[in-house]
Amino acid sequence: MKPSHVSEAAVAPASAFKSRGGLARIAAAARYSWAGLTAAVRHEAAFRQELALGVPMVLLAWFLAPTPLQALALVAVVVLVWIVELLNSAVEALADAIDPGYHPLLGRAKDLGSAAVMLSLLLAAATWIVVVGARFFG
Repeated sequence: MKPSHVSEAAVAPASAFKSRGGLARIAAAARYSWAGLTAAVRHEAAFRQELALGVPMVLLAWFLAPTPLQALALVAVVVLVWIVELLNSAVEALADAIDPGYHPLLGRAKDLGSAAVMLSLLLAAATWIVVVGARFFG
């Protein structure tokens, strides 16, 4: 039952684009994910930069970390940066599609996404400094 303050017009039917499940859904999700990654590489300079720096770091993590768990932590924070950057890029693309001009709430959404990227970068840097620093200086 819908809440009394929600009008009948506000309750939309399920989208015809929603999947039903099964292997076809998994295959479609993989295609959409690949399309998202290729769009990020093609259109997002920040993602390309983070990818160019992050791929070698992911490979080096397994040699630099003292333990497999620490190597996983090094890889995880790099992947986290990529994830946050993808989400930030999605917010920015959506904001630009809604209104290519300036709107204070869309500007705030973009700023919040940027702050999330910055925090993920700081976490990644701190993790790498602690783990790799402990190996060579600890």
